[in-house]
Amino acid sequence: MDGQRRRYQEVAEVLRKELSNGTFKVGDRLRPERQIAEEMNVSRSLLREAMIMLEIEGLIDVRKGSGTYVVRLPDTDQVTPNSNLEDIGPFELLQARQLMESNIAAFAASMVTKADILRMRDALEREREDLAKGSGGYEADEEFHLLIAEATQNSVLVDMVRNLWQQRTRSKMWDKLHERIFDHTYREEWLNDHQDILDALQRRDPQAVKQAMWQHLENVKKRLMELSDVDDPAFDAYLFQQDPLTPA
Repeated sequence: MDGQRRRYQEVAEVLRKELSNGTFKVGDRLRPERQIAEEMNVSRSLLREAMIMLEIEGLIDVRKGSGTYVVRLPDTDQVTPNSNLEDIGPFELLQARQLMESNIAAFAASMVTKADILRMRDALEREREDLAKGSGGYEADEEFHLLIAEATQNSVLVDMVRNLWQQRTRSKMWDKLHERIFDHTYREEWLNDHQDILDALQRRDPQAVKQAMWQHLENVKKRLMELSDVDDPAFDAYLFQQDPLTPA
């Protein structure tokens, strides 16, 4: 494996070669994602990231409820843009957040102060206001997660969480994923998740906070997978079913 490539980039390269070997012509519909994932023995989330990469390159077009179509065949000497090599797949990023932020939240439960709780309540209230106004911004969402990190009183942990959010903001793949999503009612579900996290923090219960944060980011992953699926709206997602650090 080329150590400079992410796993989804390797999958994208296999698909790119398939497009250039004469199997497809412009206008052809690709096989459903589920089928391709099974053929390549990779997860649906990993394949989704590879497909998004090809979409950004202008090779394929995804049509909700219809499937994925070839719109351009790659040149045989085509070089993957450096910007794509530097990007991070949205589900890879979510997995990193899930592992990191659940443990940070557990630590925050033992350090949180009344002032921290009040700031988190304010952030949640701004989230509710944004939802009521139909705002598409995620500023209050990001602030809530950063406030949890700040409650640890550890600046290194705060920087780690902030860096993950900054990578999301810079990611073309994250933006392309959201272009597929037209139903934004999921944000109400995430707000409820945030309330569960805050309730556990107020109880200063590390295990409950860790589980609430883990479940929140699991819900984010599942909903984004479901809502961005162009092939089958009844997608039976499975990934990160439980905390791998906790015995089954």
